[in-house]
Amino acid sequence: MKINASEISTLIKQEIKSYEHRYASDDVGTVMSVGDGIAIIYGLDKAMLNELLLFPGDVYGMVLNLEEGQVGAVLLGSDRHLKEGDVVKRTGQVVEVPVGEELLGRVVNALGQPIDGLGPIEAKKHRPIERIAPGVMEREPVNKPLQTGILAIDSMIPIGRGQRELIIGDRQTGKTAIAIDTIINQKDQNVRCVYVAIGQKNSTVANIVEKLRTVGALSYTTVVSATASELAPLQWIAPYAGCAIAEEWMEEGKDVLVVYDDLSKHAIAYRTLSLLLKRSPGREAYPGDIFYLHSRLLERACKLNKAFGGGSITALPIIETQAGDISAYIPTNVISITDGQIFLMTDLFNAGQRPAIDSGLSVSRVGAAAQIDAIKQVSRSLKIELASYRELQAFTQFGSDLDASTKKVLTHGACLMEVLRQNQYVPYSVESEVLALFLAKNRFLDPLPKASIQPRLFEFLNVVSVKHPEIIAELKAEKKISSSLNEKLTEIAKDFFSVDEKTK
Repeated sequence: MKINASEISTLIKQEIKSYEHRYASDDVGTVMSVGDGIAIIYGLDKAMLNELLLFPGDVYGMVLNLEEGQVGAVLLGSDRHLKEGDVVKRTGQVVEVPVGEELLGRVVNALGQPIDGLGPIEAKKHRPIERIAPGVMEREPVNKPLQTGILAIDSMIPIGRGQRELIIGDRQTGKTAIAIDTIINQKDQNVRCVYVAIGQKNSTVANIVEKLRTVGALSYTTVVSATASELAPLQWIAPYAGCAIAEEWMEEGKDVLVVYDDLSKHAIAYRTLSLLLKRSPGREAYPGDIFYLHSRLLERACKLNKAFGGGSITALPIIETQAGDISAYIPTNVISITDGQIFLMTDLFNAGQRPAIDSGLSVSRVGAAAQIDAIKQVSRSLKIELASYRELQAFTQFGSDLDASTKKVLTHGACLMEVLRQNQYVPYSVESEVLALFLAKNRFLDPLPKASIQPRLFEFLNVVSVKHPEIIAELKAEKKISSSLNEKLTEIAKDFFSVDEKTK
């Protein structure tokens, strides 16, 4: 039998054509390699960025790398049963999450699937997790306060609805506590809340959910959880999923508060993915688009103008520093994206000051535009007085050698620090904040011993609310201290603290 070379070549060509037709179509691809939660796929010529792919065993993946001849995808499930040669199908959909009222009071994972054991979420709508932020013409200036209930923040570092305010500090300095207190304070404020936990311990998230449920805050909150035990891709998409949930309410004209806890772990998850996908590492091994990662997320927080519904998303991203180094790569990135930062100091925290806010480094770029007139009236000089106090603190070691004016500044500063001390889960009403700052500004508390300042302050607040409810009503209605109200408050305070003068 004679072998004809031309016949063999024709047969091989036909086989190659039929192979490509079966396996290398636009909608079907073949796994070339898989491992560490990353799959490299041959084919899928029409795949979209962030598109969902279906792997054997109902495992989903998401397209991240679009290269000539192959696609890099991150797996959103276990890769244990996947192998080279497996067929992968396009779904034609980018990653979406359910949105709407049905998510209130629920705990979901980064894909919007319920993980709280309360049954399925019957959502009527879904939204892609990624979206271009609203343009300048759709926005309006931030001018309405988002009250945190934390005296130090509302008086010195006010946050407005639609603002992005960074909470930054070392581990275990009370960053999450500020965010949770702010969520608790939104009760009856007509603000929806989304708390995104990224890379936290399961027990930590469970404790937060239980606390929110106990104080009645879970009814207007959605918790998106991508804990440390979850895959890196799920930790990466979690904040975008939380933002998509919030955007639905914003476009309905509602105000929403979103907490990203925390974006340091989010950046680490993305760095992990990028290195596994063989993207070129840059500074500190982070990929070159790490800035864009956070900017495209935080730019979605804004205040829409009335033509677009007038809703808002207020973002509170959290960043963890190492030894207070705010000049590190990720902290400086996020500081430059946000509209201010609340900086927490380890030294203040260890000294017992709660919250441990450094009023010198902390700033709000919206400022007084996000304060009611009453708060402005009683807090104008607060930052300067605290700065003077810190500057002169070094001289306290000289004791009696200090002159009278220096002693006065130190006494008043110590009193202010005591007034600003606040326990967790005890947010103040706006009226209580105004009254506390009124006493501090007019130095009614200065003569008291340090241990008596907080008890007497709370007694005064109680006396005013019980015996003079008309004052609280006027503050609520007018949101400012009129000259007549100022006189009345001064008179009540003098009568109240005259007892302390007599007992000296």
